[in-house]
Amino acid sequence: MLKKLQLKKHAMTAISYMLPLVVAAGLCIAIGNLTGGQVIKDYKVGFSIPSAIVSLGVFGMGLIVPVICAAIAYSIADRPGIAPGLMIGMIASALGTGFLGGMLGGYLTGYFVLYLKNNLKVPKWAQGMMPMMILPLISTLVIGLIMFFLLGTPIALFSKKLTDMLLGLQGGSRFAFGMIMGAMAAFDFGGPVNKVASLFADGLLTQGVYGPEAVKILASMVPPFGVTLSWVLARKKYSRVESENIKIAFPMGICMITEGVIPIALKDPIRVIAASSIGASIGGGLAMLWNVGSPVPSGGMFIVPAMKNPLGFLVALGVGTIICASILILTKKTAVEEEILEEEEELDLSSISTSDN
Repeated sequence: MLKKLQLKKHAMTAISYMLPLVVAAGLCIAIGNLTGGQVIKDYKVGFSIPSAIVSLGVFGMGLIVPVICAAIAYSIADRPGIAPGLMIGMIASALGTGFLGGMLGGYLTGYFVLYLKNNLKVPKWAQGMMPMMILPLISTLVIGLIMFFLLGTPIALFSKKLTDMLLGLQGGSRFAFGMIMGAMAAFDFGGPVNKVASLFADGLLTQGVYGPEAVKILASMVPPFGVTLSWVLARKKYSRVESENIKIAFPMGICMITEGVIPIALKDPIRVIAASSIGASIGGGLAMLWNVGSPVPSGGMFIVPAMKNPLGFLVALGVGTIICASILILTKKTAVEEEILEEEEELDLSSISTSDN
């Protein structure tokens, strides 16, 4: 169990380091494309500012796999894992292994560097060279050759098959995939299940598959939007404290921060989780069915103009929000009695605190 948690911790470190790069690079590509830019093919010939912005974003996307690999290696082995992690990540990127190769390379590099740190014995005069020369050199040579000659090709083939399968999904299959992605991304409001879906979508983004990213964004926004709509239409379903939380959750949802729903979900987890998951699954299915795609992994409503089929995204988001709100309105009980109980509890506590013994 401990090892499983550690593996997850290292993957979360990779996500935290990767996301700013993905967001910046994706926005550069989106801004450049919207202003008429194209990827620069010959830098010796004159090029425009929009084309420079697009190319900058493409360079950033090319760094995603090395950053994933280096971040995981760093999380495991500290600074000695950074340099070999970057180089192994470059190998994984060059071989076309995608994010799967970057993650595997990061784990292999990190644990091998950690093993060398704990077990490799060198003379005292060479100890100062361990973190800056010996550990990076040995780990890069060993893991690099393993990636080149043993693991790289099989991972690249698997990654290509996965990408081709997702790109080849049609009709009902696309809808079903979107439903599963949407339900996972909305299920625990930014928790472990959401992170699995997020990592999968972010990884596919590096391979030019934009659909899952749009589903992830939509599913992160459905819970706060759905809860807010249900509150607007049926305020008696929510207590005063819940109402105040919803006023905070909605603007957070606009920015794709779904964690604002957690205080509401804690008071009624089954209904809120069920409504959010069902609404996000239907919305996600529609987004995939309508070929919605996002080159940017985060940003909420602010990056909708950069999406492929932004109108389809907004309609799918609206459908998911309405379904989520409808389920909450139909299933949630009135909160009037709960408010009375809260007031009575407060009176009882105050009377106890003022009594003399």
